[in-house]
Amino acid sequence: MTTLMFILGIVVFAVGLLFSIAWHELGHLSTAKMFGIRVPQYMVGFGPTLFSRKKGETEYGVKAIPFGGYIRMIGMFPPGADGKLEARSTSPWRGMIEDARSAAFEELRPGDEERLFYTRKPWKRVIVMFAGPFMNLILAVVLFLTVLMGFGISQQTTTVSSVSQCVISQSENRNDCTKSDPASPAAAAGLRAGDKIVAFDGVRTDDWDRLSNMIRANPGETVPVVVERDGREVTLQATIATNQVAKKDANGQIVEGEYVTAGFLGFSAATGVVKQDFGQSVTWMGDRVGDAVDSLAALPSKIPALWDAAFGDGPREADSPMGVVGAARVGGEIATLDIPPTQQLAMFVMLVAGFNLSLFLFNMLPLLPLDGGHIAGALWESLRRNAAKVLRRPDPGPFDVAKLMPVAYVVAGVFVCFTLLVLVADVVNPVRIS
Repeated sequence: MTTLMFILGIVVFAVGLLFSIAWHELGHLSTAKMFGIRVPQYMVGFGPTLFSRKKGETEYGVKAIPFGGYIRMIGMFPPGADGKLEARSTSPWRGMIEDARSAAFEELRPGDEERLFYTRKPWKRVIVMFAGPFMNLILAVVLFLTVLMGFGISQQTTTVSSVSQCVISQSENRNDCTKSDPASPAAAAGLRAGDKIVAFDGVRTDDWDRLSNMIRANPGETVPVVVERDGREVTLQATIATNQVAKKDANGQIVEGEYVTAGFLGFSAATGVVKQDFGQSVTWMGDRVGDAVDSLAALPSKIPALWDAAFGDGPREADSPMGVVGAARVGGEIATLDIPPTQQLAMFVMLVAGFNLSLFLFNMLPLLPLDGGHIAGALWESLRRNAAKVLRRPDPGPFDVAKLMPVAYVVAGVFVCFTLLVLVADVVNPVRIS
C-alpha cells in the first residue's frame, strides 16, 4: 500500500508539472498570436512526439520527456547584415549564430514577412517573452493563496504545549533543572499545558509571533496573562524573567547559534494548522519570494556540498538544490505521510506552487536561452533606438540577439551540467521530508 501511495504521489506531481509547463507556454502562445506572430508549434515536453494535432496554423502536442516545453515562433532573430540569411561559415562561433538564424526562418511562408517575431516593437516582444514566466507567477500566487487561506499552514500558536519548571539559558542547551535554577515565571503563575493565551498585559492576540515579541520586550515586569482554560478565561499574574534566548532575524525567524538577553516566560508553544487572512498571506508570500531569490543567488556556493552529497559521503542538506526527479520523490513521500488527506493535498499544492515560483525566477535571469535573455535583448534594442532618436542619429535597427548564441550555448552547457549533478544527487542521496 505504501509503494502504491508513493507512486500515486509521483503521478500527482507529474500532472502538476505538466500543467505548469503547458500554462507557461500558453502565456507565450496567447500573446504571440495577439500580436500577429505566426506560431507553427506549441509543445509540452521534449524528444519524440507522443501526440499532436494541428488546429489552424499551429500544431499542438505532447512529447516524451516532460522536463520542459516550447512554442516555435517564426523570425525569432533578424536576418544578417545584408538582409538575407548568411552563408555557412567555417568558424564554429559564426556557425552557431547562422544555425540559430536559419532555424528562426524555418517554415517561412509567403505572407510571413509581416508576421516575424523580430519585426514587432520591443515592448511587444518583452510582453511575449515575459508572459510565460508571468503565467507561472500567477499560478504560484493562486496556489499559495488557496493553501494559506483555504487550508492553513502549520505554525506555532498561542496554545501552551508544555511548561518549563525553571529558567535555563537557551545557550546552555540543557533541559534538566538544577537546584540553583530559579522557577520559571510560567510555572510560578500557574500556567498549564493546554491553556490558550488570549491576552498579554492587556493586549489581546492570537498570533504567536506577536505574543513572543511582547514577552521578550517586558523583562522584569509583572503582567496579567489571560488564558482560555476549560471554556472560560482565567487571569494569571506573571513576573517576566530576564534570560538568554534565541535571536530572531528581521522576519521573525530564529537565528541558529545566536542569543540575546530578553524577557522569558517559560513555556513551549503548540503547533497547529492555522488559516491566514489575505494580509498575512501576502506577507508570507513576500518572505518566500525573498527566500527564493536568496536561494537562487546562492546556487553556485552550494555546488561543492551537492557534489559531495552525490559522489561522496556528504549529507544532503534540507535546503540543497532539487530537480524535477527530487521534487517527484517528495511528492511520493507526501502521499505516504500519516497526516490528514486535506494536509496532504495542501502539501502537494504547496510543492507545485513552489515549483512555479522557481520557474518564474529562473526564467527571468537575463541570460540566453532563457526568456529573460530575450527580454534583455529587446530592452537593449529599445534603449539604442531611443538614444539614436534623441541624438538625431540613424536608426541602428533591430538588435541581433543571434550574435549572443555562442554565449547561450555556454550558459546552456552550464545548466545541463548542473541539472545532471542535481539529478544524480536526487537519485543517490535525495532530500527527504519524513
